[in-house]
Amino acid sequence: MKTIKKINILLVLTFFGIISSCSDYLDVVPDNVATIDNAFVDKTQAEKYLFTCYSYLPRFDDPEGNPEFYAGDEYWIFWPIPDGYATSLDPYQIARGLQNRVSPLMNFWEGGGRVPPLWQGVRSCNIFLENIEKVIDLEPFLKSRWIAEVKFLKAYYHWYLMKLYGPIPIVDKNLPISANSDEVRVERRPVDEVVDYIVSLIDSVTEEGTNGGLPDRIDNKTTELGRITKPIALSIKARILVTAASPLFNGNKDYDNFLANDGTPLFNTNFEIEKWNKALKACEEAVEACEAAGISLYEFDENAQGVTDRIKTEMSIRNAVCDKWNSELIWGNVGSDVPSWAVQLTASPNLDPNITSLNLKAHFAPTLRIAELFYTENGVPIDEDKTWSYQDRYNLRTVEASDEGMQEGYKTVGLHFNREPRFYANLGFDGATWFMRNNTWDLKTKTGQHAGKKQSVLYSITGYYAKKLVNWNMVISQGGGVSLEFYPWPVMRLADLYLLYAEALNETGNNALALNYINKVRERAGLETVETSWSNFSNNPGKYTTQEGLREIIHQERLIELALEGKRFWDLKRWKKSGTLLNAPIYGWDIGQEDYETYNRKTLLFNQKFNVPRDYFWPLSDNVLTTNPNLIQNPGW
Repeated sequence: MKTIKKINILLVLTFFGIISSCSDYLDVVPDNVATIDNAFVDKTQAEKYLFTCYSYLPRFDDPEGNPEFYAGDEYWIFWPIPDGYATSLDPYQIARGLQNRVSPLMNFWEGGGRVPPLWQGVRSCNIFLENIEKVIDLEPFLKSRWIAEVKFLKAYYHWYLMKLYGPIPIVDKNLPISANSDEVRVERRPVDEVVDYIVSLIDSVTEEGTNGGLPDRIDNKTTELGRITKPIALSIKARILVTAASPLFNGNKDYDNFLANDGTPLFNTNFEIEKWNKALKACEEAVEACEAAGISLYEFDENAQGVTDRIKTEMSIRNAVCDKWNSELIWGNVGSDVPSWAVQLTASPNLDPNITSLNLKAHFAPTLRIAELFYTENGVPIDEDKTWSYQDRYNLRTVEASDEGMQEGYKTVGLHFNREPRFYANLGFDGATWFMRNNTWDLKTKTGQHAGKKQSVLYSITGYYAKKLVNWNMVISQGGGVSLEFYPWPVMRLADLYLLYAEALNETGNNALALNYINKVRERAGLETVETSWSNFSNNPGKYTTQEGLREIIHQERLIELALEGKRFWDLKRWKKSGTLLNAPIYGWDIGQEDYETYNRKTLLFNQKFNVPRDYFWPLSDNVLTTNPNLIQNPGW
């Protein structure tokens, strides 16, 4: 019998330059199923191989395995990191401009460390699709569903690689043993061709009449939550097509000379409105499918002690992420070794002044840039609100009883006063309150205080904390132990889809309907409509009436609503804003100080650099390029 290693995997691995990880491949196959024949001998073994195809999904909730957290400007961490403290330094180094072509960081192309080899994921999907017909005891409806899931996963792995590397090869089938050297040396395909291929795979399992097999919802919630559904597939298709229509991929003149070896342009540098039309249709279909499946914006309705109307709004925002399998979740991922636990422990400071827990690391530190991103309580940017003192935002004020989300009598900067509910739901800071099921904690984070810098590694370098990511049921025991409630990482939730839809509507000229979907999200966040807020409080009251102005509003609305969830990393890239925002200094507060005046000083942490256009796409390693000269390097590397 031919083993998995013998099915020309050596050839496939050779041209992708991943021979080094070949020996580890069988380790991910459940129960050591080592042969193709054994893998598809019956339904039980085939299902194990199905889960192998799932196993290559990125570790969405792993701070050191997901570039969305630390490779951009949303979070920051102390540096240098002590030896042995972090399992992988890759994302932190990328944020500091240390990506390279000799040994690329977070190398999803080849795999290694805390990131999966996505081309092996593609290959496993192809093996499944080429052999599933051998299973004779598999019911037709299950076979149809499994095939649909694996086709989606194959599309998703191509998509994730395209986000990171731009034009990539299309690997629709694994190569036979008889393949010659020219066939092995595959080439990168134009971006538009890659997008069409990915979308065609998703269409093949979602279009009416295709008998795709994907369920509209998961009925067996005991064992199947996290599996792919039709709303997931359609929502990811919407995200793909919105990205393909965005400035990075649509009319990007930076890549005029990005050509394949035979001279084929790998980017269509002409802007095409049709890409936005396709994105709009995909968003419409996804919204319709999600709403038909009962997916809706989450609303907190528990009557726990201390729950005021303000707290209900805050918990509606927080629990849209942290309440497991809540009504808003389109795709919740449960693939990591310890789902959502690492995120929560990394995000939370010591809340209880009487207990110090070494489990609560607190170094998941949002930057000052993120704190300034949120609106005022009037629902407009802080530099647009006519009634809010932007020039005094770094000056100290004393908290009064009427001030929300903070401790009465405490001193903190004006930046923290009169902000929208999402500001207080997302961020903890010195002087803030932190609502949990068992208590409302007063957060005091200056040096010497219970949540301040006590250990060499257990602290926030910026003075901000990711409150949004900590489930409200967390309990700290007297001995410092921490009890956490699991939640699946929200790869996609309805507010995300609504704002993608609003973006596509605005880009295709439907301003009124775009506002409708933005306002759905704002209403849940306790804000008035865009029209009301801008008309009454903005120094640019007509901003929302133009396509350009509404585009800016939609961009900020996405960055606020999805703050701390990692979407910013990709959105800045697709909008071509990374070149501006990631070329700006990173600031926090002077967290080593003990008194109000010195602690609340804006402090430079790092001068971040982003090389345009080079850093929009990551490099292929020199090893990959040596093995296969057809795989040309990305521009600038």
